[in-house]
Amino acid sequence: MSTGCASAAEQPLQIAITVDDLPVHGPFPKTVTPENVAHEVIAALKAEKVEAYGFVNGYWTARDPSTAKVLQAWKDAALPLANHGWAHRHLSEISAAEFEQELLKNDPVLKPISTGDWRWFRYPYLDEGGSPEKRAASREVLARHGYKIAAVTMDFSDWAWTAPYARCMDSGNVAGVAKLEETFLESARENIGYFRQLSKTVYGRDIPYVLLLHTSAFEGKMLPRLLKLYRDEGFTFVSLAQAEADPAYADQTSPALPAEPQGLERKASAKGPLPSRTDYQPILESMCKA
Repeated sequence: MSTGCASAAEQPLQIAITVDDLPVHGPFPKTVTPENVAHEVIAALKAEKVEAYGFVNGYWTARDPSTAKVLQAWKDAALPLANHGWAHRHLSEISAAEFEQELLKNDPVLKPISTGDWRWFRYPYLDEGGSPEKRAASREVLARHGYKIAAVTMDFSDWAWTAPYARCMDSGNVAGVAKLEETFLESARENIGYFRQLSKTVYGRDIPYVLLLHTSAFEGKMLPRLLKLYRDEGFTFVSLAQAEADPAYADQTSPALPAEPQGLERKASAKGPLPSRTDYQPILESMCKA
């Protein structure tokens, strides 16, 4: 039974798509480039008329200037770009001053190329600092520079399929690729129910969700089917700004406000045990290894 079925009295399900780690999220199969992936991802988003935000690590454009073509492709498609930190560093491993440098170093990359409001920030690794003091310090930096936090409220660790896919493709393991496709969609579907349950535990309702994806070669291959899955489950696609206009995100869009517990899981765990879900990591880590 679809987890997306809703009665006429309920609000329609909404989801915003966000894509992290532009312009590079590898490893890639030997025959695939970041630019190939960008065009596949963009084509899938445009086909479904999805305004997805891409979150940028500008470091790559300095290390390999050819990767700037990925960001240009997003601009040409009128898809907005925003800040994911210059070099994708863990906030818990750097000082507040270093965090500010990581934030601001991306600004010159984003200003000329984003077609939307580029002052959204996605924490690398969703790491908000590891301590209340670090979290407060980072939020002060974001507030001072006019940034909003792009929170995540739906996730299925899509990044975990990236390396196995490269291994399976490079070894010509067709059965392995098929297994990856199957488990990827299974995980996405299962986590729809998981995060909807958390939302109802915390808020008593479905909030507009913000989905975390990554710009990997496997994402490029699977995104048409993935977006169809969310449609079939009853979701309509909205923008990041539309989703985070919901009161549930108030402390994220205004980081000067006191911070609530991070994420639906931490909020729900304060009310009781979390529901179970499948751990695909052991399967994925063992696939297509010699």
